[in-house]
Amino acid sequence: MPRVATLLDLLDGAVATYGDRPALGERLDDGSTATWSYRELDRRTRLAAWRLRRLGLEPGDRILTWSPSMPALAAAYFGAMRARLVLVPLDLRMSREAVEGIVARSGARHLLLGTGRDGGDPRQVGLETFPTTPLDDVVADADDEMPPDWETQLRAWRAPAGDDVFELIFTSGTTGAPKGVMLAHDNVTASIATFHRIIPPLEHRIVSLLPLSHLLEQSVGLFYALSVGASVLYVGSRNPRLIFEALRSHRVTSMVVVPQVLDLFWSAIEREVEKQDRTAAFGRLRGVARRLPMAVRRLMFRSVHRRLGGDFRLFVSAGAFLPPALQQAWEDIGVTVLQGYGATETGTGTSTRLDDHGLGTVGRPPEGVEMRIADDGEVQFRGPTLFKGYWDDPAKTAEAFTPDGWYRTGDIGRLDDRGRLVLSGRKKDIIVLPNGFNVYPEDLENALRVAGIRDPVVIETRPGRIEAILLDPRAGGLVGAGAGTADASTEETRAQLDAAVRTANARLGPSQRIAGWRLWPDEDFPRTHTLKVRRDEVRRWAATDEPLPVRGD
Repeated sequence: MPRVATLLDLLDGAVATYGDRPALGERLDDGSTATWSYRELDRRTRLAAWRLRRLGLEPGDRILTWSPSMPALAAAYFGAMRARLVLVPLDLRMSREAVEGIVARSGARHLLLGTGRDGGDPRQVGLETFPTTPLDDVVADADDEMPPDWETQLRAWRAPAGDDVFELIFTSGTTGAPKGVMLAHDNVTASIATFHRIIPPLEHRIVSLLPLSHLLEQSVGLFYALSVGASVLYVGSRNPRLIFEALRSHRVTSMVVVPQVLDLFWSAIEREVEKQDRTAAFGRLRGVARRLPMAVRRLMFRSVHRRLGGDFRLFVSAGAFLPPALQQAWEDIGVTVLQGYGATETGTGTSTRLDDHGLGTVGRPPEGVEMRIADDGEVQFRGPTLFKGYWDDPAKTAEAFTPDGWYRTGDIGRLDDRGRLVLSGRKKDIIVLPNGFNVYPEDLENALRVAGIRDPVVIETRPGRIEAILLDPRAGGLVGAGAGTADASTEETRAQLDAAVRTANARLGPSQRIAGWRLWPDEDFPRTHTLKVRRDEVRRWAATDEPLPVRGD
């Protein structure tokens, strides 16, 4: 990729190269698809820029966006960049308290609101009187109120510079003061340059499921995708049947996902195999395919690939631990899974590659990104992808960096024998046993996942006692256990969970062993809007509930 100074330079280059090729599409409720070409996307960004200035917004003003992922939202992002505004994306799953904190902290002046069935309701988050404009109005065709020479005037505006901050992404908003990560054009273009070294050249057709309010989907699923001429289809539904229909109609080749999506898709495939009474044969075929080239694997599992559109090649996964068995399952049928690691503050961190995507690691930093492991095991980064600091918070910014300029991730990791990063968890979640031994909950949780338990949470319930909080199997707490397939009160189910915990304990050291387990009372754990488990709430609940001991240890 030629080096570009800003994301607008990236868009200009993509429009010049790909012109009338399809860029962004949206699957509508009736099953049809509305698509914009690269040239049309560019036109809509200019309309958005003009209208944003007409609202009275000036360069440097902050503007909220609250919408499902859709072409209009992407156009508004670029339009805000042209107007030199600062984007403040809100996630549709944020709580009222989080939104109120972000609005107050950012000093935003206006809200761009997505419309349609999945659009947000400002009344639910205290924004009913906030100055608001529907996204569709911002990107609509030129109206009579716009002067004939509006485009000429727009071209005379000063363009943003590479080090101009164009976005604040707030990573917290439910406890304490929310922190706004300041991202400039040069941070994100530096990340995109690394993606060109990680992701293989391909005629990418992408189905997008993650929210554009998150940097992962923005940087890989939008900005990088446009830089390589990809066609992106936004699907608002979480219904697996509708998603699979979109995969087939778009003939998807690649997707940017979190591990939960990989799990959702694989569970749907397993249910279909089980319905056909082919589970044993499917497992044997996977064992054979594992030793063969990817192209041959796709041929062997062509019936599965027909459900995926016939051309599916690549998952890029990040945001949470990827169970090795889940990665292996997809790769058995001929779909490569690249696992990345980073934070909003770091942009690119590390990633596996097409020629090195081993199980259980998050790979190495690409060229241009420096990483080191501190003496206490903390993973630290340095390089041009790092953020510019926290909005209006120099103290928190200073705390985030070491005296010699490395960003402190708060994550604990180690390098394997091939120099690839293996993560162990968050520094703040470390369990220090009475004997001084450090236990990293993520190591134990990963062992439980490998043993077949979905989304376990490991905590210390009293000094030296480590317990696992598990989801009810009726809610999918066991891999392969769909709704209604097990009764958590039965001896059989307890035996299954006991066996899984014992299997995990066999992989762990003596000081890491899980002493007991208990079932979480709801279908899922309390989560943040980025789907991370709220561990403090789990700890508070566990302080009163009684565990079940692990039998047979």
